[in-house]
Amino acid sequence: MFVLGGAISFVVPLFADDMAGVHWRGWSLPYYLGAQGATLLYLLLIVVYVGLMQVADRRLKAALSAIVALEAASQSAARAAAAGRNR
Repeated sequence: MFVLGGAISFVVPLFADDMAGVHWRGWSLPYYLGAQGATLLYLLLIVVYVGLMQVADRRLKAALSAIVALEAASQSAARAAAAGRNR
């Protein structure tokens, strides 16, 4: 996503003269990207990033819950073994 953002910011302006003949909705493509398109693409990148981070957070929370459950089971087993030895 970082590369895509960089391409929108730096590569598209480099080829603005070559793309000047391409028109979209009545505007030349470089003008449209500079005026509105780049902003919309940045917003899209933000939405995608937020979605990906939410998926990563869910996975990490599930992994953390599994680790906590394993540690609790391990501590419970260790307590039971210690109690058995003390009797």
